Amino acid sequence: MKLFPFAHATHPQWPMAAGLVLAQLRAQLALPGYAASPTLGLLYITDHYAPYAQDILDHVSAELPEVTDWCGTVGVGIASSNVEYFDEPALAVMLCAVPPHQYRVFSGVAPLGAGEGMGFEPHTALVHADAATPDLGELIAEMADRTATGYLFGGLAASRQQAVQFAVGGNGNIKGQGKAGGVFRGGLSGVAFGEGVKLVSRVTQGCQPTGREREVTSAEGNVLLTLDGEPALDVLLDEAGISLDRPQAAMSALRATLVGLSAPGDDVMARAGTFGTDVEVRHIIGLDPGRRGVAVASQVEKGMRMAFCHRNAQAARADLMRICAEIREEFEPEEMSLHAAAAMAAPDALSSPSPDRRIAGAIYVSCAGRGGPHFGGPSAELQIVRRALGDVPLVGFFAGGEIARHHVYGYTGVLTVFG
Repeated sequence: MKLFPFAHATHPQWPMAAGLVLAQLRAQLALPGYAASPTLGLLYITDHYAPYAQDILDHVSAELPEVTDWCGTVGVGIASSNVEYFDEPALAVMLCAVPPHQYRVFSGVAPLGAGEGMGFEPHTALVHADAATPDLGELIAEMADRTATGYLFGGLAASRQQAVQFAVGGNGNIKGQGKAGGVFRGGLSGVAFGEGVKLVSRVTQGCQPTGREREVTSAEGNVLLTLDGEPALDVLLDEAGISLDRPQAAMSALRATLVGLSAPGDDVMARAGTFGTDVEVRHIIGLDPGRRGVAVASQVEKGMRMAFCHRNAQAARADLMRICAEIREEFEPEEMSLHAAAAMAAPDALSSPSPDRRIAGAIYVSCAGRGGPHFGGPSAELQIVRRALGDVPLVGFFAGGEIARHHVYGYTGVLTVFG
């Protein structure tokens, strides 16, 4: 198995960071264990570099002419193997050795479907999106419908400056790119993968229910009115131990309380005290004392399942380790020689990859509210991934919302691994 070359760097000046990244990539491209001629590049930058997005894309694509296609976006933080960059200028690149006939880059000027008639059928897609795009939820659901599996993975650009996206289809397979420079604002972009690309993707939740699962028995717009026939506000106050007679303490408790929602007929909890992967966590944005209702940052409807919840670092850590273990189980051989196991555990495992290794690379998109600070220290979240998944090439970013299947999540992580 050939590994995907990857690199990351930080520097106040983007040309210096790009130079460091290019040097790492060229060194890996020359190693026998790494893919020698990948054509698809993933590029993630922190928002410090957002004003220079076009210059960065032009530079790295000119320096790596063999890489004909690029996609990526900006985050308030970016991730690579074992490291997180928050509040500092940084970029990360991974070069994916995927057969050109098994992927298509898409964007607003080259939408998915422009390659129809060329024998390509999208099965899954990595999607980057701008949170300010109107009807974003509907657009993501429509994009999922364009794939054979209905499964998307990715996230919303997160930036205190420009919410840029990268999308370049330069291999001649995509019509519509025209003279567009490959840097976009608004809408959706990404890369769709064909059936021949083996990947496994999992969602890890970051919140823990505070009470039992309930059914929404009446709702209006984004206001929960009754839960299991009881006034929603009364249920919230009881479960959170809140008294409106102490407004300051009540506001503090309400800010820490969230709502986990699932579609009608879907269970909220996978097991006692643990959310299932389809649960969407949303903020409480107001109370309606007159109707004893609770307003949430999402449309709600009768029949949905829900549970109030809190963010919980210990539960998030355990769930992250769980999905990494599940993914490793999918990819690693059932039996491994002692030599191979020792090679994978060695500090220089990436420079001398074992022939038994079946993971080529990974993409991790996590919530901007997670990361090291939530898990207890600098780069703690990515260190958990490395310990649990192994030392594999990985890039990603910290998003303003995470995309998995046809949903936009919050406070989650979406880990996708290529074989």
